[in-house]
Amino acid sequence: MKNILFVLAAVCICPLIVAQETGRVRNISSEGDNSFHLKTSDADVKIKFCTPSIVRFRTSWNGEFREEEPYMVSNYHWDKVDVRRKETADKVTFQTDRLNIEIEKDPFQVSIYDKSGNLLSSDTSATPIPEGHSGIAKKLRADEHFFGFGERMDFLDRRGKEVTLNVGRGLGKPHITGAYNILEANYAPVPFFMSTGGYGIFYHTAYPSTWDMGKSDPETYRFFSEDPEADYYFIYGPDLPAILDGYTSITGKSPMLPKFAMGLHVGTYSGGTWGHEEKTSARYPVALVEKFRKFHIPVDVLHLDSTWRMFGENGGSGATTFEWRETFHDTGKMFDSLYALNLNAVGLHVRPRFDNGKKLRLLDKAREAGYVYPEPGNSGEFVNFFDEDAVDWWWKNGAMLVARQGAMFFKTDEGSAFGRKANESDKTGPQGQEIKSLHNVFPIAYARAPYEKYQEYNNMRGMNHTREGYAGIQRYPFIWAGDWPSEWQYFEPVITAGLNIGMSGVGYWSHNMGGFEHVADPELYIRWCQFGFFSPVAHLFGMEHPNYKEPWNYGEEAQRIFKQYDDLRYSLIPYIYSTAYQNHKTGMPLMRALVLEYKDDPNVYTITDQYLFGESMLICPVTTKGAKTRIVYLPEGKWTNYWTGEQFDGKQYLNVLCPLDQMPVFIKGGAIIPGQEVVQYVGEKDVDTITLDIYPDGNSSFTLYDDDGKSLDYQEGQYALTRVEVTSGEDQAQVTIHPSEGKYKLGNRTYNLRLHGRYSTAEADGKPLRLQQEKDGVSVFSIPGNNRKKTTINLK
Repeated sequence: MKNILFVLAAVCICPLIVAQETGRVRNISSEGDNSFHLKTSDADVKIKFCTPSIVRFRTSWNGEFREEEPYMVSNYHWDKVDVRRKETADKVTFQTDRLNIEIEKDPFQVSIYDKSGNLLSSDTSATPIPEGHSGIAKKLRADEHFFGFGERMDFLDRRGKEVTLNVGRGLGKPHITGAYNILEANYAPVPFFMSTGGYGIFYHTAYPSTWDMGKSDPETYRFFSEDPEADYYFIYGPDLPAILDGYTSITGKSPMLPKFAMGLHVGTYSGGTWGHEEKTSARYPVALVEKFRKFHIPVDVLHLDSTWRMFGENGGSGATTFEWRETFHDTGKMFDSLYALNLNAVGLHVRPRFDNGKKLRLLDKAREAGYVYPEPGNSGEFVNFFDEDAVDWWWKNGAMLVARQGAMFFKTDEGSAFGRKANESDKTGPQGQEIKSLHNVFPIAYARAPYEKYQEYNNMRGMNHTREGYAGIQRYPFIWAGDWPSEWQYFEPVITAGLNIGMSGVGYWSHNMGGFEHVADPELYIRWCQFGFFSPVAHLFGMEHPNYKEPWNYGEEAQRIFKQYDDLRYSLIPYIYSTAYQNHKTGMPLMRALVLEYKDDPNVYTITDQYLFGESMLICPVTTKGAKTRIVYLPEGKWTNYWTGEQFDGKQYLNVLCPLDQMPVFIKGGAIIPGQEVVQYVGEKDVDTITLDIYPDGNSSFTLYDDDGKSLDYQEGQYALTRVEVTSGEDQAQVTIHPSEGKYKLGNRTYNLRLHGRYSTAEADGKPLRLQQEKDGVSVFSIPGNNRKKTTINLK
């Protein structure tokens, strides 16, 4: 691991190259393993075919290529690809089953076509790369639009815009504006985009990168950095989900989180946020959970934020002593009491710097052992998470102090402070030229350490709650959007952040429901929480004293609506968990910008206040104060208003009613949505009845996913997949429940079929079923399931 540090940092020592030209091709050689080396007059170019649809291009102007790094990319080993090479005096062509790549020899220039001969991408020298940088410039097609780039809060479509990707809150402004500037917020940038032209590009660099997507020249786009090597992957779809699958096959698929992570997460300052630390106590978190249980508001996960710990003598609130604040007594009993209330996990907020407390002298000891990263003028404070020995020491001497008591995960905050100004202090951490190639990947190394250590210690799936990230962060979930104030103006930008990060390979994402700082307007609180319960991770947390964000502090109406949507989320856990499995296998996020499914519909390119939750639920948060109605765009297809049952054709705008307790939700025609009874926490009881809400429209299917919910056995095939198919025509439908497949053994289930349509008779494998209920156009039938044979239900 220390060698990896050298690989990432050593390139900074090389002189910077003006990488505007590659020159003419002089020699081409095969390096085996799907790879080719092109020697040009000015550079060396390596081309590697990872799959028939994914090609990696690397260009070095000094003849050197760095070793592979483990932070951004997790897969460097690919199966053999059938590549056919043809060469003439003017060009060389590489062909796979999916792509044709033509390289002009003089000057070197790449053009990429699909198998039908349609041009996908081509290099250009019309817009040069700035001096002192390396990068790539390409032609911009007239109908091309770009999505991705990480957790951006400003725009979805980046055509005609420029952005610099570098982990951090934003510099050059005071806290009151800098923290809240949606144009600068950059907590989790990802150097990757998807084009409506049918391809994506992942720029494999840890350096801050600039992306000019047609701003300087409307006919070209370019991306560049101070990285001496230009290294990028071209990923052909042509559909956006296929591109996302390709990108996450390079940077890693997200693992399955524990099933309980689909439930409600709550954060607490233990009774005393900053400035009120003396009010904290070990009793407060217990009383908080007791109140959730008293009001029958389901909750599964709790974390204690920063005021649980002693603020140290050196780094203040920006560092971690691993020493409990003196107001906390008998913390072991606190953990026992929280787990006795049937929480599934309790975690603690930490920061990546060591500090000395009143009793523990971890900073002194870590410095003496050489496990902190050196800084100008001192031996450093940041744990050197790039060094496995340092990680082991951090875990044994710091983290284990609280893990033994009952902490099961960390909230890893302030990963952006490594080499940049911290959020809550003037601390900047390590400095120097080499830090430019480490700053962006530090949050990944930081998140990985507790994720893997806790996974091993708890003997169950890992879970890490972190703010900062970069390419590959999806391997150590989950992200939260940062501390955005409880003001209407920040509500929709937070939604935008979730859509962008989802199109950047991160499926598990959260935000502070109701906002973070300031006492929320009760209406804003309700609207934000409605959105929060239809987010990938539902996370409630705020810092204003003494309200915080508990629903009962916002009035009876807010508490009632909060519980309504919390109950709704828990009833949808089979749907959410099955969607999480889709994310694990394909990279498709739980929260999906409409362009992911409808890239040929320009109407969806700028929609930042609607999205698909899973594949079937269109969620439309209300982001305007006092709104009685809101405009909703329905994409192609048939759609049903979840609340009223009204049906509409797609490709139209609607003005729909949105009373305070009804965030507009529409269900896609053909939807099959598995649900269950509401529980107060995941694991409260065995779920032996699954409700299938079915909205017949032609042919459709859904695969229900089950496993034990906690262990890593799913990686060895210990799961069950139950495929449900629906075929419908005029006045009739057929539902087929296939036998479960996989090594995980399911008990027999009862399936309640809720058919959204008037069906009065049903037969299961030729035997009549009794109509349980028919109301408001919904017909309900109950059928005992047999997971070892196919069951077919015919309805009329």
